[in-house]
Amino acid sequence: MKLPGASHIGAAWQKSLVRLRSKLDEVLPWGSGRRSLWAALIALVLAVLVTLVWLAGRYEASQVQAELERDTADAVNDLRNSLSRQVQALQALQSGHFAPATWQPEALGLLRENRDWLRLEWRDKEWRLLSFADSPLRAPAFERIARPDVLNEATQACQRGKRLNGPAYSSTYFLPQTDGLGMEVMELCLPMTQAGELTGYTVVTYSLQEMLTERLGTTFGRRNELSFIEPDGTRLAIAGTQRRERRVFTAQQLVDLPGNTLLLRMDGRRGEPDLFPNVLTALVTGMSIALITVMVLLAKDSRRRLKAERDLADALAFRKAMEDSLVTGLRARDLQGHITYVNPAFCQMVGWDAEALVGQNAPMPYWPPEMVDEYQQRQAIRLAGNAPPREGFESVFMRQDGTRFPVLIIEAPLISIRGEQTGWMGAVLDISEQRRIEELSRASQERLQATARLATVGEMASLLSHELNQPLAAISSYANGSLNLLQDPQAEPQTLADVHMALRRIAEQAERAGRVINSVHDFVRRRDQAREAVAPQALLDAISPLVNLQARKLHVRVHIRVEARLPSVWCDRTMVEQVLLNLARNGMQAMDHPQCHDRVLVLQVKHSASSTEPGGVEFAVTDVGAGIDADVATQLFNPFFTTKAEGMGLGLSLCRTVIEQHGGHLAFETHAPKGTVFRFTLPAASGNTAASTL
Repeated sequence: MKLPGASHIGAAWQKSLVRLRSKLDEVLPWGSGRRSLWAALIALVLAVLVTLVWLAGRYEASQVQAELERDTADAVNDLRNSLSRQVQALQALQSGHFAPATWQPEALGLLRENRDWLRLEWRDKEWRLLSFADSPLRAPAFERIARPDVLNEATQACQRGKRLNGPAYSSTYFLPQTDGLGMEVMELCLPMTQAGELTGYTVVTYSLQEMLTERLGTTFGRRNELSFIEPDGTRLAIAGTQRRERRVFTAQQLVDLPGNTLLLRMDGRRGEPDLFPNVLTALVTGMSIALITVMVLLAKDSRRRLKAERDLADALAFRKAMEDSLVTGLRARDLQGHITYVNPAFCQMVGWDAEALVGQNAPMPYWPPEMVDEYQQRQAIRLAGNAPPREGFESVFMRQDGTRFPVLIIEAPLISIRGEQTGWMGAVLDISEQRRIEELSRASQERLQATARLATVGEMASLLSHELNQPLAAISSYANGSLNLLQDPQAEPQTLADVHMALRRIAEQAERAGRVINSVHDFVRRRDQAREAVAPQALLDAISPLVNLQARKLHVRVHIRVEARLPSVWCDRTMVEQVLLNLARNGMQAMDHPQCHDRVLVLQVKHSASSTEPGGVEFAVTDVGAGIDADVATQLFNPFFTTKAEGMGLGLSLCRTVIEQHGGHLAFETHAPKGTVFRFTLPAASGNTAASTL
């Protein structure tokens, strides 16, 4: 829906935007100064991009180098750990066997497990060879050159091991092979001791090439080239994958072993990062696109921000205008009960200015002095969060001039944008006019009920004349007979007894006529509503004379059934009597047709079995008439709806209103095999019920 004046607002906004652009053009004109600023900005962006390219290349190279150095350090640690485990295996071999016949099979098992071992020897403390085993996985390493010719390095390693009392490694040396090639090898000497005495040596000949391949090749050889090198760069052994790059990243790490130090070199497979076309093109393109995108987004964001600020200002102005035009008072309080906001309607309602109310806490200036304690307790309960939200309750406020007026207050938690409760928001309604209208409606309803009672009495006037004629005729007969007897001067004592009997009959008939007249008078008399505890039997006794009048005219038999030990009901006696009388009259009139021969009206009172009024009393009026049609049943309780030619259509409507005012419910149902049952319930009288109405 388009708001009124939206086109004028849009036109005004466009004019404001044009004026803003003109002001910006005045501040920053398109001249040499503006072009110099853009040129400086572009130069700065290009410098930043070039610097980013250079830094990215350096950073990528440093990352590759750092990763390679970490791999080299990990490789050295793995190699040391592997050599330590091999020393432990040799120590286990020394501790378990001391005879050459049993030593050699286990030595062959160790040679099979360690491919980088070429030869395993057992020598005594005089350096004599007791037993040896060559690796079964390759040709013997000392075929071309005899073993005694190359014992110098092993002897020196054993001397160092003897001094260190532990394993010692020899320097590397070149060992020629029968195929014309050779390999770099290294000796490990492990002294054997028993009871603290030297008993011999275990010597292992390592292949540096196999050591790289077996110990490091599977883990690090796939990504790098591994090699043992001399300090001058001469390579002793090589393993892994080679790369041919203009620049190869290299890392070196010392392998510090007992008696010897090796230098492990690792050449990475990754070469120097390419500057073109990957990094530079992607970076420049990405930065350019990002820069343009950011500039576009900034321009759009500026427009959206201006629009949002304008919309926010309009929304605030609209909300302020809406709050100022409300007739409902709004009051906001923080969690401590201090007033943080009131709208003009609230101020006008209580007669205080907003400045005088904001910041106030209990007792409020608009609280009546005699109710301050009660209101403070209620506010403490509300602020403690024990009262359910959005539940309205009635109260009384006081204006600045001291006048009291009723209000309806509906309060709910005040939730911030972060979902936290910051206080309470209340809506205050002045219900003075509503109470005045309700009082007028109640008075009108009472007058309407009185009118209905008078109409009922008018309909029963002919019945009253017939009912009163009988006791009046009897009184007249008894009086005339008594006068005739008294005129005889020779009256006998028996005659005086007859006179006394006639006078008693006159008194009885006069009392009967008085009861009829009093019942009609009590029914018609208009008085204030006052509820009291009334026995159900008393209600039926009060309407019995009037019901019997109608019953004798229509030839209806009335059966009254009252359940034993029924509690008293809490009700307005006159109103409930009217309901019972209306229902009884309707039931008798429903049987007033030739087809209904056995006319019986049952008035029954029993304990209520309803779930809504479990401790109440149920009244039922049952007739055996033709019943109620479906189209009539839907509007039976509507005001001014009637099926009688002389009816006003107010009886059942008033009956339902009266029962609902007493907290009950009036309903009807079909009676088998024919007829209708009207039922309603009334609350039982108790101490709690009486106290609640005081």
